[in-house]
Amino acid sequence: MHNLDFITAGVPLNRAKKALIMVHGRGGTAEDILSISEHLHVDDFALIAPRGTRNSWYPYSFLMPPIQNEPWLSSALGILDQLCIQLVEGGIAMEQIYFLGFSQGACLTLEYVGRHGRKYGGVVGFTGGLIGDKVDSQNYQGDFAGTPIFIGSSNPDSHIPVQRVLDTVAILESHHARVNYTLYEGMGHTICQDEIDQANTLIFTP
Repeated sequence: MHNLDFITAGVPLNRAKKALIMVHGRGGTAEDILSISEHLHVDDFALIAPRGTRNSWYPYSFLMPPIQNEPWLSSALGILDQLCIQLVEGGIAMEQIYFLGFSQGACLTLEYVGRHGRKYGGVVGFTGGLIGDKVDSQNYQGDFAGTPIFIGSSNPDSHIPVQRVLDTVAILESHHARVNYTLYEGMGHTICQDEIDQANTLIFTP
């Protein structure tokens, strides 16, 4: 892989059959998000965690008009696309590529897969939703063909409105994703044990 800033762990990429792309949140690091893998059933995965510029993927709230977050948003989406392309070129089937993101990283992850609907191994969005001041269904295309997706978020959350989570679920389901979501009363902007358990049960099944 070239021209991409990321770290890896788990099974070496040249031997892996499955890969998990892990996307950190604003102010987080690739190392931070990678540490979550210690709690997931991903022993047989290659783990890839890209680094955002100055620990961020785009400068403003994900609820701003997308043009306000350009060119950073397109660049960040392009990073995920390049990772997928190069993983496939390296011999990992698209159906064996998984995604996990937290907060801003979950928004970026959900936006990427929403714009590129196809059969993936699975997607985990810890506190996130589709990006923009409104959800424009014309931005999202393709067929997830039953890809399992889990989204967890707090009710309320200081950054992610519950309605945006529900709108995101509706869009993904309309493109034939198999979505499970849970809203946790008063959880706050964090990841709870139940979310980890659900990710393991729904997404990272042996």
